[in-house]
Amino acid sequence: MAEVKSDIAIARAAKKKPIMEIGASLGIPHEHLLPYGHDKAKISAEYIKSVKGNKDGKLILVTAINPTPAGEGKTTTTVGLGDGLNRIGKKAVVCIREASLGPNFGIKGGAAGGGYAQVVPMEDMNLHFTGDFHAITTAHNLLSALIDNHIYWGNEQQIDIRRVAWRRVMDMNDRALREIICSLGGVANGFPREGGFDITVASEVMAILCLSTDLKDLEKRLGDIIIGYRRDKTAVYARDIKADGAMTVLLKDAMQPNLVQTLENNPAFVHGGPFANIAHGCNSVVATTTALKLGEYVVTEAGFGADLGAEKFFDIKCRKAGLKPAAAVIVATVRAMKMNGGVKKDDLGAENVEAVKKGCANLGRHIENVRQFGVPAVVAINHFYSDTDAEIQAMKDYVASMGEEAILCKHWAHGSAGIEDLANKVVELAESGASQFAPLYPDEMPLFEKINTIVKRIYRGSHAIADKSVRDQLHQWEQAGYGNLPVCMAKTQYSFSTDPNLRGAPDDHVVPVREVRLSAGAGFVVAVCGDIMTMPGLPKTPSSEKIFLNDEGQIEGLF
Repeated sequence: MAEVKSDIAIARAAKKKPIMEIGASLGIPHEHLLPYGHDKAKISAEYIKSVKGNKDGKLILVTAINPTPAGEGKTTTTVGLGDGLNRIGKKAVVCIREASLGPNFGIKGGAAGGGYAQVVPMEDMNLHFTGDFHAITTAHNLLSALIDNHIYWGNEQQIDIRRVAWRRVMDMNDRALREIICSLGGVANGFPREGGFDITVASEVMAILCLSTDLKDLEKRLGDIIIGYRRDKTAVYARDIKADGAMTVLLKDAMQPNLVQTLENNPAFVHGGPFANIAHGCNSVVATTTALKLGEYVVTEAGFGADLGAEKFFDIKCRKAGLKPAAAVIVATVRAMKMNGGVKKDDLGAENVEAVKKGCANLGRHIENVRQFGVPAVVAINHFYSDTDAEIQAMKDYVASMGEEAILCKHWAHGSAGIEDLANKVVELAESGASQFAPLYPDEMPLFEKINTIVKRIYRGSHAIADKSVRDQLHQWEQAGYGNLPVCMAKTQYSFSTDPNLRGAPDDHVVPVREVRLSAGAGFVVAVCGDIMTMPGLPKTPSSEKIFLNDEGQIEGLF
């Protein structure tokens, strides 16, 4: 076997085109591209507005099985499929999320794809990129500062400091900041109260930016943020303390989608990045809808497994933005099937057909779930060198027994040439008109019933449980006019259950809802389930320990 280059080495050797050429391939005039160096640019709001009348292309969702330490390669497949569609003559655009610094320096790594199916510049994308996340962090924390300042200077809105709902954020994993006491140190520092930090990708400002259609919509949604409650339990909004205008100013540039390119010089929009386990897990609506006006095909992804990412993509993003996906791709690997079948990570290199068959139950559950939304699907087997013919055939046979097709994809090693079969199948599905997309539940369904619907139909749990205080809170929000909102489940990505160690396809488990949060600006209710944290911690050996500058001043260790 030839030497396998690292992702960063492959990215560094890329022959990139000037970003103006990439924009021109989509028909974007150079004056509407705001360059950040030579290889990335933002697309102007004026241009986005000018193409709203264009016909929409076909939207393809790439989702996956529950992630395992064996690796699945969902973003890699998204990028590879975009290249593959261009290879077979379709004008395709890739739409993915931006990377968070938390997982980059933690355990998960970056979000630019891998092997010969990457978006470049990989180093920039996985670090500060165009500064969007910093702008979101700053806008969020401006509101935090304004809340405490408002309380300090007389508290005209009569905010009950015991009921301040707005926390602070930073784009890093730091468990020490989950719960804090702020304003200590005497009268000059304000009124001491409990607070805490979430990671930036869990911020409602991130969700708002990703669901807003333009700056006017953004400002309205920011004003709709509930920052806390008065003693009579009436809500106080961000607009009540005049925060929405300044927050919008900070987000003006961040609202514009970023244009970059794949290793094969095809266009990619990279914009926004809410996590799928603690937020809604999709790139921005403005990036996706703009790409649909410029390309025949738009390939986008939703975070983690289909139980989280695809469900939220369909029930939140598509519902809110009026999107109608034409087809879906479910990414799986032989290695992950073996792990779901009980094989330990250190033993994944040995052939084990029976473990593959056993582990396919997880894949089968995701196939069934995507079907519930009326979207035709195909399974992409992301190839690893250690996969054997017998193991691959076992996966294909299992998927065939469910009435679907599984296609072996070698884009990681061969780029678009390794994924042509999948690209042709996706075109076949998309042009068949078979998609009958519909969300899982209607707007008018009560909030706890929406939670229960997801638990029963997607997770295959017996039911959700919640303390009376949680149920009462949901009822109060319904009485206040928020009952028509979709729900965003904050749950472990590793299992259909809330136990991250329960792999495969568990049935009849109970899903405990620990707390609920109203994201009135974003337009959904967050249900925090099990032990999920909205501020992750770093692992015992964080990835940051292997990231450094080499003697040539180049970055090493990103993946």
